[in-house]
Amino acid sequence: MTENASSSFVYVSYIRTTPEKLWSALTNPDFMKQYWFGTYCESEWEPGSSWRMIQADGQVSDVGEIVEAEPAKRLVIKWRNEFRPDLTSEGYSICTMDIEPIQGVMKLTITHSINREKSKLIEAVSGGWPRILSNLKSLLETGQVVLTTKP
Repeated sequence: MTENASSSFVYVSYIRTTPEKLWSALTNPDFMKQYWFGTYCESEWEPGSSWRMIQADGQVSDVGEIVEAEPAKRLVIKWRNEFRPDLTSEGYSICTMDIEPIQGVMKLTITHSINREKSKLIEAVSGGWPRILSNLKSLLETGQVVLTTKP
């Protein structure tokens, strides 16, 4: 799906951490809440396992399935929004998270794609990912987030 997607968002960040710490930050619900404005994801983080995103108020906002999981290297999630009918109707997207060591730091590449032109979902996530990932980078490198509230 990623290769033929009609709409996609790509974000690259370089983070001074280890592959293991970055993987843990991407998959540990308690750590996730710190940089994702109270939101966290639940899953067994193995191919075929269910995945869901839970907002700070307990609402399930997104659901899906783990497509690929190679700890400290790659995570692929089949992802569908559940709380905005205009986004839900677009169906499933694919979110790929690649971790690659480069010059002593981790290159994290997030690619969020859907096989639909002018996707409202991709438009929505393209506003959220930079804020979330800026917080992740700062938290891993300094112990503090840079943004404390959602837009």
